[in-house]
Amino acid sequence: MDTLSYKTVSGNKETADKKWFIVDAENQTVGRLSSKVAKVLRGKHKTCYTPHADCGDNVIVINAEKVSFSGTKLENKEYVRYSGYPGGQKFTSAQQILKNHPERLIEKAVKGMLPKNTLGRQLFRNLKVYAGNEHNHDAQQPEALNLDTLK
Repeated sequence: MDTLSYKTVSGNKETADKKWFIVDAENQTVGRLSSKVAKVLRGKHKTCYTPHADCGDNVIVINAEKVSFSGTKLENKEYVRYSGYPGGQKFTSAQQILKNHPERLIEKAVKGMLPKNTLGRQLFRNLKVYAGNEHNHDAQQPEALNLDTLK
């Protein structure tokens, strides 16, 4: 048996067949939506998944202002910022962020589910989130992605 004929093919950025997907976030729970979007960004839904390479797809999320939270998270969940100065710690509720900047809720949730290194920062650039129904990526011809069929 010739063992040299079996070669493991490792995917990379050049060989990855990157597509554009569009996801409607209306009536979706933030955590479940974010975990599935992070999986698509990472490329774990593909057979050519490689942990150290950007083999994932580009994702456009629309209707970010219509997401939902389970339980009382909308009122009780707090996001913390710290400026680095004494007394510079600020708390913001999910309800305030959803009212002022709804796209930041999904961006923060997805970013927390990506690797905390240069690969994760590169993968995060493949995510585009819009508060309304309009987006400016028609030239990329995005396909609709049904998150219910994605495991």
